[in-house]
Amino acid sequence: MRIAVGNFWRWDGKVDRGAYALVGIVAFAIKAGVDRLVVSNFRPGVDPASVGFLFNYWAPLGVDATLTHLSTSNGKFLALMVVVAAPFMWLGVTMTVQRLRDAGKPIWLACLFLVPMLNLLLFAVLVALPSREIAADREGSPWPGPRALGRVMPRAQGTSAVMAIVFAAAIGLSCMLGWEAYRGSYGWSLFLALPFCLGLFSVLVFSFHQWRSLNDCVFVAVVPVVILGIGLVAIAVEGAICIVMAAPVGLGMAAFGGSLGYVIQKRHWETAGSPTMLSVVVLLVPVLFGVERAQHARPELYEVRSAVDIHAPPAVVWSHVVNFAEIPPPTEALFRAGIAYPIRAQISGTGPGAIRRCVFSTGPFVEPIEVWDEPRLLKFGVTENPAPLHELTPYGHIEPRHLHGYFVSEQGQFLLTELPGGRTRLEGTTWYRDAIWPAGYWRLWSDYIIHRIHMRVLEHIRREVETVR
Repeated sequence: MRIAVGNFWRWDGKVDRGAYALVGIVAFAIKAGVDRLVVSNFRPGVDPASVGFLFNYWAPLGVDATLTHLSTSNGKFLALMVVVAAPFMWLGVTMTVQRLRDAGKPIWLACLFLVPMLNLLLFAVLVALPSREIAADREGSPWPGPRALGRVMPRAQGTSAVMAIVFAAAIGLSCMLGWEAYRGSYGWSLFLALPFCLGLFSVLVFSFHQWRSLNDCVFVAVVPVVILGIGLVAIAVEGAICIVMAAPVGLGMAAFGGSLGYVIQKRHWETAGSPTMLSVVVLLVPVLFGVERAQHARPELYEVRSAVDIHAPPAVVWSHVVNFAEIPPPTEALFRAGIAYPIRAQISGTGPGAIRRCVFSTGPFVEPIEVWDEPRLLKFGVTENPAPLHELTPYGHIEPRHLHGYFVSEQGQFLLTELPGGRTRLEGTTWYRDAIWPAGYWRLWSDYIIHRIHMRVLEHIRREVETVR
């Protein structure tokens, strides 16, 4: 048994089965102890001893949380868990690479280290396998069975680029259709991991036989994501509006994956026999879809405020806030493209308990009045939400999953503040939840859209009031 601590973190070298077993068992015991310490200090109310022994590593927040729906406290806890896990994950992967090389097995099998349950089987098998020599050109190859694959992989740059793009786009479409059938969540896997993996995968196919330039790799990485977006619109899975909104994230992650693929293939071709981990991220995509699908926590509540000043006292403005006449058709490109926009408001009754209906282009918001403080504050809940948009599609009408239950308005209010000179500041506020991750990115869109909706109503009220006066 040979153990050299300095070699634990390296991709090159070999480690025999005795050292691999010892390091694995000790590292697992240390990691379990650290996890319990973290849970004890950062998850009050959770008994560390009750945390699932194996499942905890794949659902550290329990069965009621996911990356798609993270509270602030869960987000901080998960970030800490990632930081704690990173060195152990690196150690496990590098040691597995060295053990595979020592056992004469393909390096690509190290990707199984990150797959639940299979990693335990892999560990047991590698502990049992004796040392064996294997040719350097085979142990360092990015792909399993390189000789067999080499017969079907084209060598010409143009042909290999086409094959890479077609393969990656087909994988992306299969994942999306699988998600649609499985009814998963709009989360990390869909918007970040999938385009990243497609970019990486396409470059690995593209560079199978020879080194490729950075520009060519990034191009080959991005094109499959573009084709995937067009394909989703073409087969009525998604609408053009949502594809356009998701494009900056998707294309950016694809370019990132392609850049990583460039670095990996460059190292492979410049240093014969250098180990590579090219299948890991691709295999993680279905795992992430499954983990996210199993979770159902409540997303964070956001707030958007908008205001206008009106040349009229609050008593005059109030009646136009409670009921406003039909707003002329929109001229803004945002609403003309299909985003839901307000048309008119109607109310049944007065005071708390009255029902206000704000009719949008996709249907009415039903808003029971909670506070009726005339002429200062009108506050209401929301019991029914229409679809947030009409998808722009060549098929007339489609119903993607995100149209229902992902964007939810929960509460709203109009605040009227008296200003000098008989004027009124009218402020509209909406509180909403958006269950599409990454939340920071999608909140930019949601906040902007809600602000434009506010301004459409507020400007209409201002025009009505000042025209009457």
